[in-house]
Amino acid sequence: SVGRLGVLVCWDQWFVEAARIMALKGAQILIYPTAIGWFESDEEDEKNRQLDAWITIQRSHAIANGLPLISANRCGFEADESGVRDGIKFWGNSFICGAQGEFLARADEDEKTLSVEIDLNRSKEVRDIWPFFRDRRVEYYGCLNKIYCDK
Repeated sequence: SVGRLGVLVCWDQWFVEAARIMALKGAQILIYPTAIGWFESDEEDEKNRQLDAWITIQRSHAIANGLPLISANRCGFEADESGVRDGIKFWGNSFICGAQGEFLARADEDEKTLSVEIDLNRSKEVRDIWPFFRDRRVEYYGCLNKIYCDK
């Protein structure tokens, strides 16, 4: 068995609640298949910020939940058939990280197959070191089931 997989798709990667729910339901590995990129006309600094934010948020999910994470992103270019924009350059950069967010394997912008042994027992060790689940203050999280909290 490869363990219990928590699969979240594309836009889900930006929401901490989705990763936490998967972890609370027993996921042993978080997996994010996605298709994200930028427009070629974007400034280089903006491209770098977007890529960095994308990697950071997913590594943060691994850390906050003490789980290994697999992020598989598309690469290559897809033209915009509507002609509104040129199209999207999918940036690749797929990666696998451990329960502390450490990179176990990384790809660049080109297509690449990543393979690594994932120690499912490591999550317990990490959660003992960083007891985020134990220390959650759930009594204060009531408004998380709303779009906006009352002031």
